[in-house]
Amino acid sequence: MNGISPKVQNQIAMLQQIQQQMQTIGAQKTQYEMAVREAKRATEELKDVAEDAPVYLSVGTVMMQKKKEEVEKNLTEKIETLELRVKSLEKQETMLQGKFEQLQAQIKQALEGKAPVNAS
Repeated sequence: MNGISPKVQNQIAMLQQIQQQMQTIGAQKTQYEMAVREAKRATEELKDVAEDAPVYLSVGTVMMQKKKEEVEKNLTEKIETLELRVKSLEKQETMLQGKFEQLQAQIKQALEGKAPVNAS
């Protein structure tokens, strides 16, 4: 990066960090969304099960028999928690995207020599 000011080099490094954070958040969001889909699918499958039929829940390496209503309640709570996490990650993603675009514009201006780069 010869000929690039230390300030711009620092901003480029910040831009790369933001990009890595966005990738990490995207991966986490995908995992949570997949877990939500799985829990919703399990909830749908439980609708076809009779109220008095045994329902088995995998806990680690052990299968445990539980009441249908208890399993449904746990799945509902799990879905709500996961959906909150997804929303939180979406907010972080939006915030980082805004910072990324702003920093990218500042770097572009500095490299084109249009205006001095403001440090964030």
